[in-house]
Amino acid sequence: MTPYILVVDDEVALLTLVRYNLEKDGFEVGEAVDGDEAMMMIGERRPDLLLLDWMLPRLSGIEICRRVRRAADTQNLPIIMLTARGEENDRVRGLDCGADDYIVKPFSPSELVARVRAVLRRLRPAFAAETIEYGGVAMDLAEYRVSRDGEALRLAPTEFRLLRHLMENPGRVFSREQLLDAVWGREIYLEPRTVDVHVRRLRRTLNAGGKPDIIRTVRAAGYALDRQR
Repeated sequence: MTPYILVVDDEVALLTLVRYNLEKDGFEVGEAVDGDEAMMMIGERRPDLLLLDWMLPRLSGIEICRRVRRAADTQNLPIIMLTARGEENDRVRGLDCGADDYIVKPFSPSELVARVRAVLRRLRPAFAAETIEYGGVAMDLAEYRVSRDGEALRLAPTEFRLLRHLMENPGRVFSREQLLDAVWGREIYLEPRTVDVHVRRLRRTLNAGGKPDIIRTVRAAGYALDRQR
C-alpha cells in the first residue's frame, strides 16, 4: 500500500514543492493550509505520516501534535515537524510535544524524502518490508504472492490491495468509506457495499479448507484484521 503523507503548511509554494517531491518518490500526498483543516483531514482519513509546520493559522503545529498524541486512534501516528525555528530549545519543545523528527527550513527536498522514509522504516516497518506476515498469512510484496500456512493463494488485484491494507494495520477497525479511500482511491466513487463484496471474496479465499476467519466484522463500524484469532 502506498504510504499516505499529510503535509500541513500555510506556504503554498512550499506545499507544492514538498508534494511534487514526495509524489515523485511514490508517496500519496494530502495538503492542509491551517490547523483546523489538518485536524478535519486527520479525522476523515488517518495519514501514515504527518509533515507538520510549527507556525500555522488557527491552530499551531504544537497544539495539533499534542491533540494527535492524546487521541487513542492517532497516538502512534508518525510526525515530522517542519519549521524555521532552529534554536535548540525550540527543537526540544517540538520533540517533547510528541514529534518523531524535526526538520529546519530551508531544507533540501532529497533530505526531506530521506527523513520521511527513515521515520516510516523505524515506526511503520511494514512499509519497508517486502514480506508481511500475520496469522499464518504471508504476503510477498515484491513477487505479488500470498500464502496461508505455506499454501499458495490466488487473489485478484483488489483483494490483494485490501488484504495488504488490513495486514499493515492489524487490529485497527476501518469503516467502509476508509477502505474505499485506501484501496480504490478517493477519486473513484463506489457504493460502500462494494467493500462487503470484496471482503466476502477475500474471506472465501483465506478461509478455504475450514481455516479460522482472521477478518473481523465490527457491526455499524467496518472491518479489522483480528489480533485475537
